[in-house]
Amino acid sequence: MNIKIIVATHKKCEIPEDEIYLPVFAGAKGKEDIGYTRDDTGDNNSELNPYYSELSALYWAYKNLDCDYLGLVHYRRYFGKNKKILTKKEAVELLKKYKILLPKKRRYYIESLYSHYSHTFDENHLIQTLNIIKEKYPEYTDSFNKTLKRSWGYMFNMYIMDKEISDKYCLWLFHILDELIKRVDSGNMTPFEKRYAGRIAELLLNVWLSYQLDNDIIRKEDIKEIPYFQIGGENWPKKIVSFLGAKFKGKKYKKSF
Repeated sequence: MNIKIIVATHKKCEIPEDEIYLPVFAGAKGKEDIGYTRDDTGDNNSELNPYYSELSALYWAYKNLDCDYLGLVHYRRYFGKNKKILTKKEAVELLKKYKILLPKKRRYYIESLYSHYSHTFDENHLIQTLNIIKEKYPEYTDSFNKTLKRSWGYMFNMYIMDKEISDKYCLWLFHILDELIKRVDSGNMTPFEKRYAGRIAELLLNVWLSYQLDNDIIRKEDIKEIPYFQIGGENWPKKIVSFLGAKFKGKKYKKSF
């Protein structure tokens, strides 16, 4: 079983030694080499990294890697349990049973996916995304509306999928995102704000999955949620304060936590 899990990174970092992990320098175009596979080789969209963030590494893998299963993690966020990163042996056993592995759901409780994004970033991104779906993929409109009313989602753009399924997802995803960045004016955005396309993609993964499940293209039994962790941990006090500030005081997010 040929499994490749892309570790998207923009700097040198500690990479798991397990052979399934492949570090990819995301946003490599025009930058000095750091010793990892660059996302500006072959068929690529490395120049769009300021908008796509880790997704420029995913696009490179989608277009250039030949494997049975493809995954995406981050240099500081991995699948695993008790701070132990998922191994090839563990991944193989899971993928004998499932076609898609996803991180455990993130729950917002007092927010829907739609309201959380509109409170923390710019609601226009969602409006434009829905407009594109109505034009390009109208059959997904109901899935978009239904999914964004939920208070939970699979976040971080992390997954491990059968490569054929991943390719179909990526074709759909990047078609939408490429159109989105044409319609959103980013002229006055900060670098943090410009990464909106990568954030919208987190929501779109959930929309796409919802459509696949509702139309029996993918079975619920083919999907497995697995634990993930962040190296260094997450700053939950700051996250909670910022979350509440965005919801009740209209304070948009200005940086990562």
